[in-house]
Amino acid sequence: MNVATVAPANRTWLKLRTNKSALVGVTLVTFFVAMALLAPVLPIADPIGTDWGAIRKPPSAAAWMGTDEIGRDVLSRMVWGARASLLAGVVSVLIAVAIGVPFGLISGYFGGWTDSIISRITDALLAMPFLIMAIALAAFLGPSLTNAMIAIGLSAVPIFIRLTRGQVLAVKTEDYVEGARAIGLGHIPIMTRYILPNVFPPILVQATLTIATAIIAEASLSFLGLGQQPPSPSWGSMLNTAKNFLSQAPWMAIWPGAGIFLVVIGFNLMGDGLRDALDPREH
Repeated sequence: MNVATVAPANRTWLKLRTNKSALVGVTLVTFFVAMALLAPVLPIADPIGTDWGAIRKPPSAAAWMGTDEIGRDVLSRMVWGARASLLAGVVSVLIAVAIGVPFGLISGYFGGWTDSIISRITDALLAMPFLIMAIALAAFLGPSLTNAMIAIGLSAVPIFIRLTRGQVLAVKTEDYVEGARAIGLGHIPIMTRYILPNVFPPILVQATLTIATAIIAEASLSFLGLGQQPPSPSWGSMLNTAKNFLSQAPWMAIWPGAGIFLVVIGFNLMGDGLRDALDPREH
């Protein structure tokens, strides 16, 4: 089917559907999201239930992914750990978008001293590595999944400020924006009705890619003891425990490591597919 002959509303979906790597990403993300949502109803063991008679048992019919250092079922902890990782990724990005996009809109639209102040603060924040900032904020706020999400979200805010500002600078000089000014519309209606919808696609793509980064950051914080707290499962905290038993029980590290790898690959592939599908030059 020729993309040029398809209605504009369907072009993006058509391109995404015909992108094999994007479909792989969507499939992986859908699998892990479904696993996380269905965790309470799946017929799996208690993720924090211990069995002192089944310590570090290899994968078997009784425990498909084996057991950990105190006899907990690794499969169950993987499923429930997916909830923590995906929740951290999504909520962190929502925080970053909710703060970064308005500041980026204001900076790009008004320019002048407003733009200078916001841009200089953004540049200063971007000078600090993302993960280092997240670790510092999480350590300051205290160890918990909620604080880890806040720390990751705040660390990602400068990315969305910079992206939104750049997109607004390119859009605000378009004829339809000048026409809105000519008929007397105020700044807020112009920004929300005419500018924001036209800068949203790249923000959506960046949000998808940032979810993958946030999941890695959450796993890193949990690995360091700053994220999800025991006994609640988290892929990062599972890796932290597994590092002490790599020779005796390698499956304790293989499964959470594979989970992080696959879900991050899924979001990256989906984000790349969205970027191609939403690129007007490709239509």
